[in-house]
Order: sequence, then structure tokens, then C-alpha cells
Amino acid sequence: MHRLHRRQMLAAMAIGATALAIPGRLLAKEPADMRHFLSEHGLPLGVQLYTVDAMAREDIRGTLRKLSAIGFRSLELAGLHGHTPHDLRAAADEAGLAITSIHLGDALIGRTEADTQKLVEDLGVLGVRDVVLPMFIFPRDVSRGEDEPFGEYLYRAVHSQGADVWERTADLLNERAASLAEHGVKLAYHNHNVEFGPVDDTGRTGWEILMERTDPELVGLEVDLGWVAAAGIDPVDFVTRYAGRVRQAHVKDIYATTKPNFAFRQDPAEVGAGSLDWGRLLPAAYAAGVRQFYVEQEPPFTADRFTSLAKSAAYLGAAPATQPS
Repeated sequence: MHRLHRRQMLAAMAIGATALAIPGRLLAKEPADMRHFLSEHGLPLGVQLYTVDAMAREDIRGTLRKLSAIGFRSLELAGLHGHTPHDLRAAADEAGLAITSIHLGDALIGRTEADTQKLVEDLGVLGVRDVVLPMFIFPRDVSRGEDEPFGEYLYRAVHSQGADVWERTADLLNERAASLAEHGVKLAYHNHNVEFGPVDDTGRTGWEILMERTDPELVGLEVDLGWVAAAGIDPVDFVTRYAGRVRQAHVKDIYATTKPNFAFRQDPAEVGAGSLDWGRLLPAAYAAGVRQFYVEQEPPFTADRFTSLAKSAAYLGAAPATQPS
């Protein structure tokens, strides 16, 4: 049974009138030089295409060329971005990018063997063997209020479901992971910070339910390091706890102004410009089994998105590039 340390969970829950800052243990004392970390381990620099989804939908070839020019070499999709698998593969090949993972929501991950067969065919076109469920089963029976920010709506909707949504998500992960494994495809779960908040009067968290109910031999983990930190949890301790099960990571930084919370809130930063101690974190993630590192940044952006990605990539060792045109 995998559980967060109780004192970690209680510390993360101490939110509200106190308005805590990110705990000092999460913060880098001095900027770390991480320019050689990935190259020394023979790993490509990856990017999650969600960061530039609107651009990818409008011009997939131009978007992927810009990402390649920045220095990215592997790509994680967030769905199909409005394109066919064939078009995505052609654009990636043209840009010199390998598509190595894809996020698929519960509506796209399928339920039947026919769904599995179709999905495996599409993954074969893309060249992908890693699928990630990016969040819990979406609560479609809860309507969004007029002008309600999406993060606030999502937090309200998932909490209206109690423990049930986490139990159903765990069962879906087990079922789909078993089906996909027969075709050589691995399935993982990607966290935000809502997983670490209590879901009922017992104090259980969504994360505890997922870890208790999913089969660790089948269901892997893609740890979003920024969202873990936004919950007030030390991401070094977190990835270490799940060594052997975590295979992928989102390299995401946040400013120290982020108040620990479980409600989809963070102050996003370029990697290396925020508060996370990458000198501790990247080696810990590698030691835990992570071999796919994807840069991702949440909105709002204070600069052009490609400029922000170029800053993150440079910190992680990408060759300097001029401003993408």
C-alpha cells in the first residue's frame, strides 16, 4: 500500500487564512547548472504540446518546426490537437521530433476491445507506446457556471463526486491498462494537485485511493513536478517514494508566490526561473526511474509561449536558438 506520509498530507492541508508560501525545503538555494543533465544520461529533451495547443491546431508543421529549432527532440501529445494521426506523424518526422507519449482523456481512452483495437492502430501510426490518462474521470453531470473559471469549476465538480470519482478512475485505469498491455502499450496516470486534498470525512485523499486501488504492475505514473510542489509536497520525496513506478515527468516550475493548494492554482514560471530545486529534483527523478522528461508550462504567460519554452529548454541544455519566427 502506497500512502503519503501523514505529516506531509497535514502540512499540505494547512491552507486558508494562514496563506502559506511554498515551504523552504522545496526551493533552490542557488541556481543549479542543469545544462548537461539530460545529455549526460543520453536522454532527449521533451515537450508537452499542450503548452502550445492553439498554435498546433492552427499550424502543426510550423509549430513543430519551432519546437525543434528550440532544441526539443521528443514530443508528448495532449490528444490529437485537431489533426489525424497520419498528419501528426508526418509533421513530427519533418521536424525531426519523435512522438513518445500521448495524453488521452477518459472519453478517448475507450472502454471496449474494439476501442482498444482502434487506439492501438492510431498509436502505431504515431509510433507511440506510452499512453497517459491526464486526470480523473471528467464529471460530466456537473454544469459549469456562467463565467466560472475552468479551474474553479473543475475543482468544484470533482469534489461534488466525493471518493466515487477516484474509485471509478482507478478501476478504469486497471481495466484499460490490462487491455493495452496485451498490445505492448503502457498506461500511466498524470497528477494535478487536486489529488492530494481530502475527499471525505475520513481524511482520505484522491491520491491515496488511486494508489490503493490501482495495480502497480500495470498502471504507471507520470509525475507533474510543478503540481506536486503546488500542493505543498516536496517533489523529491514524492518521486523517490514511487521509485520503480514513475516513468515520465512533467518538468514544470512555479514561483515561490504559489500558495499550497489543491484547487488547480499555481504561479507558473519558466524552468529554472521559479522555486523548484532542479539540482536535487532531476537526479532524484532519474534515480526513481524517469526516462521521459517533458517541459510543460501553465498559463498565464508573461511572454510569447515559444520564448518561454526556449528559456526552459536553454536551462535544460538545448542549444541557444534565436527567437523563433
